[in-house]
Amino acid sequence: MTSLFDRVQLGPLTLPNRVVMAPMSRVRGTADGLATATMATYFAQRASAGLLISDGVAPNLVGTSNPGAAGLRTDAEAASWRQVTDAVHANGGRIVAQLMHGGRISHPSISGLQPVGPSAVAARASLFTTSGPLPAPVPRALGTDEVPEQARSYAEAAVRALDAGFDGVELHGANGYLIGQFLSSNANLRTDRYGGSVAGRIRFAVEAVEATVDAVGGDRVGIRLSPDAGIWDAVEEDVPDLYDALLGELERTGPAYVHLEATTDEDTMRALRRRWTGPLVVNPSTWLQRGGAPYGPVPTNRTIADHWLGLGADLISFGRAYVANPDLVERLRLGLPLAEADPATFYGGGAAGLVDYPTYRHTA
Repeated sequence: MTSLFDRVQLGPLTLPNRVVMAPMSRVRGTADGLATATMATYFAQRASAGLLISDGVAPNLVGTSNPGAAGLRTDAEAASWRQVTDAVHANGGRIVAQLMHGGRISHPSISGLQPVGPSAVAARASLFTTSGPLPAPVPRALGTDEVPEQARSYAEAAVRALDAGFDGVELHGANGYLIGQFLSSNANLRTDRYGGSVAGRIRFAVEAVEATVDAVGGDRVGIRLSPDAGIWDAVEEDVPDLYDALLGELERTGPAYVHLEATTDEDTMRALRRRWTGPLVVNPSTWLQRGGAPYGPVPTNRTIADHWLGLGADLISFGRAYVANPDLVERLRLGLPLAEADPATFYGGGAAGLVDYPTYRHTA
């Protein structure tokens, strides 16, 4: 069976193992969207991963979802990421930028703009803002002629990302952000070519990937998806058909990899593995349910990772486990216990809870 510690080729990158650090929004940038030296330390500490994926990074101003997160909206923001990519490369690692357009999961107090979405339907959710939790506002529905501009925003940010030293980009099509909103049947009520049928609902995702592939090359592009997750109130119908059609179009478009969260049943995940013949990253997620809705993941361990490798995944992404274990690869390899992270320091703040988790201390 494939081992978590086997080498694997991902586009132009030769990865020394199949452990991926999943994207996590740690929100440790400056108030004006710049990456920091502390962030550089954080990612460099975890460079033994086969691949690092950055926090979700806004590709443009209207797509900004998290206050205090470093962006790729401008050349200045891109330049600030150079310290991060240089530190990772100096430690022998590889890192891609996750491009995250928030769509309706944004607020005027964050971006100064009314959020946009496929339809004028607010998420039934409370958003984190600089003024504390606030109800999600009603977004402005994008006109048919405006949608391609938002698709191109991923491509434009991808160019800036590669200029900043990233090894590639991952489009965030999961968890109810803009791509997921177009896939959704309750956030997307459109009757034009971007809505209605399965073919209409996948069109934005396909166009965003196509634009990014055209801009930087397919071997530098991935996409993350979360079938049937329901996160941020983005409900999907016809999930097996929806994602079968989307992955079929992605086969034609040719990104380097697809990153699937295991947010649907295992039979559907197996079918999607068969549909997508390229490299597949699986985030086991193990989403718990409370009243039929997902509310939080169980940290992935070696046993769970091996299970998904056995089902055909090529790489396994670890999120929460990487927060408190900068040396996660070594701990998994040697069967060492995993430290537990403090949820109080997951989001925002300074160095505490970001760069102060130690590597494993061996005792005589």
